[in-house]
Amino acid sequence: MTRRTIQCAALCAVCLALPALRAQAQKTAWRQATQAELASVLPSRAPVENEHIETEMRTASGIVDEHGRFIAGVVLITAGYSAEGKYSHYLIVQAPVQIGSVFLKPGEYAFGWTRENGGDALRVHFNRAATGALVGTTDAHWIAGSTRVESLHIWPPEEKALIQIGRFGIAYKLGDV
Repeated sequence: MTRRTIQCAALCAVCLALPALRAQAQKTAWRQATQAELASVLPSRAPVENEHIETEMRTASGIVDEHGRFIAGVVLITAGYSAEGKYSHYLIVQAPVQIGSVFLKPGEYAFGWTRENGGDALRVHFNRAATGALVGTTDAHWIAGSTRVESLHIWPPEEKALIQIGRFGIAYKLGDV
């Protein structure tokens, strides 16, 4: 091969690789949020409907991207509140996300669940925290081989793209919804 042919082949290879490199560079990286980061974004008393319900910060879990956007949640202590039995968790969404079949825009949500299919699934309902308006429902399924029970764990998308409640999980997708 001539030197000119090699240069031309190298240039073509670079031109073909550029779109893939650009797409990878534009992809937002998410990581597990630290307890300090979660404490800075999640309230100690979550505004749910007309109440401010205490949260259990040791159960807080979430992810954050390089732009400082969070998807984070925490268990609500609902005993004595009108939300008892209706909601179990508070969720802050700062980037569009699809959780199961439910599309959530940036905002604040309260969610709860009921057992379905003889205990093999949870029916999870997402509501706007401020009004209680139902946004949608989806199922969380038993995580096969799971031995660790988590009150709430939001896994980074590079690891699992899963929101874990107890031994149940709901897949999620980040992006424009």
